Amino acid sequence: MSSRETILNRIRQALTDVPLAEAAQDVTVDRSYLRRHGERTPEQTAELLAENLADYRAVVHRCTNAELPARIASLLAAHGSRTVVAPAGVPARWLADSADVERVPEESTARQLDMVDTVVTGCALAIAETGTVVLDASPDQGLRRVTLVPDHHICVVRVPEQVVDSLPEALERLSPRRPLTWISGPSATSDIELDRVEGVHGPRTLEVVLVRG
Repeated sequence: MSSRETILNRIRQALTDVPLAEAAQDVTVDRSYLRRHGERTPEQTAELLAENLADYRAVVHRCTNAELPARIASLLAAHGSRTVVAPAGVPARWLADSADVERVPEESTARQLDMVDTVVTGCALAIAETGTVVLDASPDQGLRRVTLVPDHHICVVRVPEQVVDSLPEALERLSPRRPLTWISGPSATSDIELDRVEGVHGPRTLEVVLVRG
């Protein structure tokens, strides 16, 4: 028996007591589970997000909205970036202090994007309890390949409006009709010897800028 047949048999066994006329919409789903673990102020939620992002080896920065262009410019300079791709919806002022960095079109091919030093995007939201940034391909985030091919990703998160405490709260705000990319730290995997390798199927370096004001 194949693995597929084994799984399907288990599903059939689990459904043996379900009336044939019953439809999925007829069943009430119990949602009495905790929506978050403890009560936190917006400041505490942002701190928890920063801690969990760092735990996943993302590099966390903080600045005000007015300081953002200079902060992005300094991050590009520190990384030695000479080229950057920023989706069409990224505000022009974000890169206002980075005039010496060449802009690469978002519509570039995967091969062309592989030569780009850095991608700069916004996000849909960030989840404090899991240290996860979620992208939904909105104009300030662009096509999915834009954030998966370049080796360095700078992601801007607006605090507190884009930060939620928990996964249930995130799901309430996200549209299942959009292509969602869930990012918890830089791309990484481990081989059979448990040697961690970063940058296998996404950016090797993730820098998250928490912006207030």
